[in-house]
Amino acid sequence: MPSDFSLKAMNAVHRGLVKLTGGRRGWNVAAMPVLELTTVGRKSGQQRSVMLTSPHQEGDALVVVASRGGDDTHPAWFLNLRDNPDVEVSVKGAPRRPMLARIADGEERARLWPKITADYKNYANYQTKTEREIPLVFLEPR
Repeated sequence: MPSDFSLKAMNAVHRGLVKLTGGRRGWNVAAMPVLELTTVGRKSGQQRSVMLTSPHQEGDALVVVASRGGDDTHPAWFLNLRDNPDVEVSVKGAPRRPMLARIADGEERARLWPKITADYKNYANYQTKTEREIPLVFLEPR
């Protein structure tokens, strides 16, 4: 499973690509839009930002997958928004906008998971690596 260092390094490289290209690259990965999610750290109280892909959108809501590469632990950003669902999201380098994070309920996940894994096989593979159910999160405009 990816270490915290590896995940932070990948995020730094991704941010570097966006910055180096003046935003011309890095906002789309594997045919998925990329967003920057900013949460408030549940322990530190500090803002924390991470680059994520959104494999599904419904209206104005963006859906992200808390996979952490199939690790047995949830990603830190998920734990942060679980404890404080008031987040900010930037898409394609646009200014951050306030959003509300909402963890998909069982019915929503049952409806969306097959669609997401049909289009993006890596998520199905991640689920086989862990016993935890990988959560889906809706990021909804406030």
